[in-house]
Amino acid sequence: MKKLFSKTRIISFISVLILISLWKIASVLYDSDLILPSPESTLIATFKLFVSKNFIKVIGATVLRGLIGFTISFILAVSLGIFAGINKSFEAFIKPILVIIRSTPVISLILLALIWFSVDFVAIFIAFLTMFPFICTNVIDGIKNVDQDLIEMSRIYKIEKIKIIKEVYFPAITPFVFSGASSAMGFGWRAIIIGEVLSQPKFGIGTLMQTSQTYLMVNEVIAWTIIAVIISSLFELILRKIEKNIIVWR
Repeated sequence: MKKLFSKTRIISFISVLILISLWKIASVLYDSDLILPSPESTLIATFKLFVSKNFIKVIGATVLRGLIGFTISFILAVSLGIFAGINKSFEAFIKPILVIIRSTPVISLILLALIWFSVDFVAIFIAFLTMFPFICTNVIDGIKNVDQDLIEMSRIYKIEKIKIIKEVYFPAITPFVFSGASSAMGFGWRAIIIGEVLSQPKFGIGTLMQTSQTYLMVNEVIAWTIIAVIISSLFELILRKIEKNIIVWR
């Protein structure tokens, strides 16, 4: 009970109430559902989407694209990040690539992806490119924070390099990996939906958002936005839960 009504939770709840109140006031001032619908009409629209015919297919398609993009970027970023953290020459090689990818506007990547790939692969490609730099950079930083005395001791006792990576590097970089993955997931979901808005696959949150905008159904645009935020928050919560269970040594 104490945990449920903790001070931080109450403050967060008050913050949400203030945002909803400001939203309600703004909707009353505009007095037009074509500009800003009220919170209650948006809530009704959200419930209608939940019971709509293709809701599961739409959500499933977007989530699947996100998971595929995240899995590819995670495996590649961790592998290359560890190698870059250990090998200074490779770090010097990959750092400009990471900076370029991270600095390139998402819209530029999407426009290029629309030329290179079919509509169903655009969002996956964007997910990969937006998530990869976050995770890889964090892994490199994690490797640099490994206790060098432990590494030196391992070398003195001639412990195999694979075992050093497994027993020393992996536990040390785990917090960095999850921190990077959490940031990547938050930014990646936004990029995926932007990719869907522009590429218009058959099923996807972005596709339905664009359709709603075309027909001036602003309440549905906001409703899909709320659903996207919920999905992103759930995945971040899952990541934090996994991190809490894995990092026992902390």
